Amino acid sequence: MSRPITIVTGGSRGIGAATCVRLAADGHDLALGYVSNSAAAAEVAAAVRAVGARCVTVQVDTSDEADVERLFDTAVTELGQVTGLVNNAGVTGPLGRLADARTGDLRRVVEVNLLGYLLCCRRAARDMAALGGGAIVNISSAAATLGSPGEYVHYAATKAATDALTVGLAKELGRDGIRVNAVAPGTINTDMHAAMGDPERPAKAAAQIPLGRPGEPAEIAAAVAWLLSADASYATGTIVRVSGGR
Repeated sequence: MSRPITIVTGGSRGIGAATCVRLAADGHDLALGYVSNSAAAAEVAAAVRAVGARCVTVQVDTSDEADVERLFDTAVTELGQVTGLVNNAGVTGPLGRLADARTGDLRRVVEVNLLGYLLCCRRAARDMAALGGGAIVNISSAAATLGSPGEYVHYAATKAATDALTVGLAKELGRDGIRVNAVAPGTINTDMHAAMGDPERPAKAAAQIPLGRPGEPAEIAAAVAWLLSADASYATGTIVRVSGGR
């Protein structure tokens, strides 16, 4: 059997990087999309290649249609027909109440987290339908149901939209042999928290998590890998919550 070829957006750090490494170990060849940190992307690509997988890195802003098309075109040219997509690239903006949020931050969150997912799903749907099948995994968040008051309700809103996208697209593409699922992480130890202004947020959240700790990127990557695998062949339209019980 030929190796699966999977695109991972936001693959240079955190959950995306862990997902790339896990999928490579599971036999995937990868197109790693990253927005700015070429050194981090190269480091992840080296880890992917170290286990015998092929990897191409592509700088991409997923909210830009032309960039998304170039990402997929590069994957096809360098690796072959794309069989999997992990929609992971996302932003939160600074922590705070919605009343205090800047319009530019709100717009960027919606454009990356929602429009970006839609653009990537649209291209994947077209390519995978022509191929006769494939699998898409959208990275959602427990925030979609918790709402994240006082922190980032705008981000939570885009993740609720991600869940709706996942359910609707799964029904739309089922007849094409394309499975569409999502993973909804809880609080995970990544540098995202420092970027939004509170590097200690995972440790502070631990008291509210039934398992008593934040999660690790590899734990999310494991769920993504299962959803892309043949073991999940009858799973579609499913949001897998990996949140320590929260």
